[in-house]
Amino acid sequence: MNMQSHDKQMPIMEHLIELRNRLTWAVLALFITFGVCYYFVEDIYGFLVQPLAEIMGPDRRMIYTALTEVFFTYVKVSFFAACFVSAPVFLGQFWAFVAPGLYKNERSAFMPFIFATPILFLMGGALVYYLIMPLAWKFFLSFEQAGGGSNLAIQLEAKVGEYLSLVMKLIFAFGLCFQLPVLLTLMARAGIVTADGLARRRKYAIVIAFGFAAVLTPPDLISQIGLGIPIIILYEISIIMARISERKRAKAAADDDADEDDETDSDDDDGEAEAGTAVATAQDGVDAQGEAAASYDDGQTSLTRSSDDEGDAPKLSGPSNNDDGEDDFNNAR
Repeated sequence: MNMQSHDKQMPIMEHLIELRNRLTWAVLALFITFGVCYYFVEDIYGFLVQPLAEIMGPDRRMIYTALTEVFFTYVKVSFFAACFVSAPVFLGQFWAFVAPGLYKNERSAFMPFIFATPILFLMGGALVYYLIMPLAWKFFLSFEQAGGGSNLAIQLEAKVGEYLSLVMKLIFAFGLCFQLPVLLTLMARAGIVTADGLARRRKYAIVIAFGFAAVLTPPDLISQIGLGIPIIILYEISIIMARISERKRAKAAADDDADEDDETDSDDDDGEAEAGTAVATAQDGVDAQGEAAASYDDGQTSLTRSSDDEGDAPKLSGPSNNDDGEDDFNNAR
């Protein structure tokens, strides 16, 4: 009983050990990249601040109001950059753990999505950095006013931590929304959604897209529209990908049905051949029985009366009527 339970637990323990090793490598890669990113943290933060610095000009500044604000901001920047840089390592370890348990067709189906996930996230981050952020910063800086007369000047004094939180929120929101084609295509492959169903619910998707954009972006129309429109475009791309996935799945099902029909036909041919062999065997058995009966008739015919070479009285050529003769006759039969 203990041996059986031990045999059943061994594969599970091996999987857990492998999972631990994969997570160890992923976390180790995260820590290494974190150290490297913290070494270049000022350059990374300068890269994130550049869209605002180009609009504000070189004479403006950013402030911090807490002693630890800049330090923790640099830690967040380093961790954010490390997660982005080490994402391929994490995805590779995840794929190495999952791939052995998948069939060949499943591996070929999921492999493109493993590569598409970081690429789409990078596209979302590039969109928000090069297009949305400059437009949004111009909109926010338009509320500045120069002082004169009885009016006081209204001027932006951006805080380091708040600016980083806003930038990370925008990049994460756009990168997450750009995963929509991957998610919907996987759901279409699994049969959870269909292309026709997604097309029928397009009007609801538009409302949800702009509502989602309103929650994740700052309360301005530029950011909301800048995120809502790409979500709708990605939704349309997801419908196209779902149709392609359905066609491939239908083609694969048709090929499987054709293979099953071929196997059925071959089984029928084998059955007919076996039936013919059985008939031939039965015919051979009948022929053998006929030959045995003919041999028996020949044996009886040989037991006819014959005349003796020296006398005229006919006599049987077989044995006498005593017991020994009957035994010999039975043996002869």
